[in-house]
Amino acid sequence: MFVDLDRLAQLPLFCNLEADDLADLQPHTSQLSYQAGDLVLNEGDRLPSQLYILNTGQLRVAKLAMSGKETILRTLAPGDIFAAPALFGDQVAPASVTAMTDAQVITIDRQALLTLFRQNPDVPLTMLMMFNQRLQQLHDTVHGLVSERAVVRLIHYLQYAANHYGTVTIPEGEELRSPLPHYQIARSIGITYEECVRLFKQLHPMVTYQRGGRIRVQDWQRLDELVEVAPESPRSPERSGDR
Repeated sequence: MFVDLDRLAQLPLFCNLEADDLADLQPHTSQLSYQAGDLVLNEGDRLPSQLYILNTGQLRVAKLAMSGKETILRTLAPGDIFAAPALFGDQVAPASVTAMTDAQVITIDRQALLTLFRQNPDVPLTMLMMFNQRLQQLHDTVHGLVSERAVVRLIHYLQYAANHYGTVTIPEGEELRSPLPHYQIARSIGITYEECVRLFKQLHPMVTYQRGGRIRVQDWQRLDELVEVAPESPRSPERSGDR
């Protein structure tokens, strides 16, 4: 089934295209539906030559270590691009993608997209900006794992979720639109489930965690202050051979 033209026009990657360009692209699109818990892509699978864009719902991108431990790399919101190697790389899925909620995924044939790039140079520039934002997020995540205390990583993750998925204003402050279970947060910032529970208790009442992963933030300013005053994690002692 082709993607509706109005929906194509709403995607961040194509929002500035003319109607004729969207009409030319439409026959090369398709839409796939998934239920919560469905595997969208499996790490290591060969991928068809196409672009993947999340249309509705939420997806989780994760890698599985040899030990069996899962690390959540990121969560995707509508409009996000994923599985870039299918378009530009070796066509091997670099990570597994799972539907966190019922979701719809848009795919666009690679050749049609390359034709669009040649005719509309602003589109690949927009894509580069999106990839650059993702690289910056990855840089911040790696830096946090190396040098930041766990509580700071948690606050940064909550700030990212608020900016990426949005919040709803409530009498007590703001509630994140996207539910975030303890296990998902723990696997995203490199801590255990138990430590994640403890950190939320430590941040109470500035942050309140409720059943089902509903998170309410009462004082963002105070959280910012905690980040500013938190010392970096101690590094391992320098060995003589490292000098």
